[in-house]
Amino acid sequence: MPEIIKNQQFEQERALYNLRDTVVENCEFAGAADGESVLKEARDIQVKKCSFSLRYPLWHVRGFLVEDCALQEPSRAPLWYCTGGVLKNTKIRSVKAVRECKDIKIHGCDIISPEFGWKNSGMEIENTSITSEYVFFGSDHVTIKGLHLSGKYSFQYMEDLIIEDSVLDTKDAFWHSKNITVKNSVVKGEYLAWFSENLTLQNCRIIGTQPLCYCKNLKLIDCTMEECDLSFEYSDVQARVIGHIDSVKNPRSGEIICESVGEIIREDAVMECTGSVRCTDSE
Repeated sequence: MPEIIKNQQFEQERALYNLRDTVVENCEFAGAADGESVLKEARDIQVKKCSFSLRYPLWHVRGFLVEDCALQEPSRAPLWYCTGGVLKNTKIRSVKAVRECKDIKIHGCDIISPEFGWKNSGMEIENTSITSEYVFFGSDHVTIKGLHLSGKYSFQYMEDLIIEDSVLDTKDAFWHSKNITVKNSVVKGEYLAWFSENLTLQNCRIIGTQPLCYCKNLKLIDCTMEECDLSFEYSDVQARVIGHIDSVKNPRSGEIICESVGEIIREDAVMECTGSVRCTDSE
């Protein structure tokens, strides 16, 4: 049976350092001593209904559950270098949370954390809301379902990402990303996915100016595009769009099929552009 630590307050540095096989329940990590790294190097722990207001609370932790907890704003940079953990029904309000971790699951969480989720691998996210800038920068092998995201500069330099059934309200998403699939989602923001490679958008609602430029091997399958002017500039693209596109400019190669387009712009190209646009309403 695991040890149980319950209904206590901890404020000293490394208060529960190297903790093993323990349930920590209804505890508060706060106080005048302002000690950092309270659960550093812990192994096989369950943390339930706890509140954290000290810096760097969970670093180098392996095998953990954090459930029904609150990581308050003072708990700066929680969860770095962790492996094999679950965050469930937890509120995060601290900057730079969850970095350089491996095989982390995030379910039912409420997260407001600038620069969240950098350089992780094998992350799984489900039914979670995130407000962040530069979210998931440089992460790989991430699966997301039921995410409500609000922020800027999201999913940059990511590889091997799958997103389903989500709402992404974010400027400059997917820049320099590779091997990304987004299905059944709303993707709203300016300058979507510039310089991306192997991006597929399927059954998505795309909203915002100048999307999908300088892309390699871009695919759109049964998407809609709203307020999308100057689309696809210098992209290698195969697209099947339902409805209207405001304008298309200088697609580098491939074919764009839509019902109608406001304007096809072929001027001032700095490279050879052979991409075609076919409007089914005019056939």
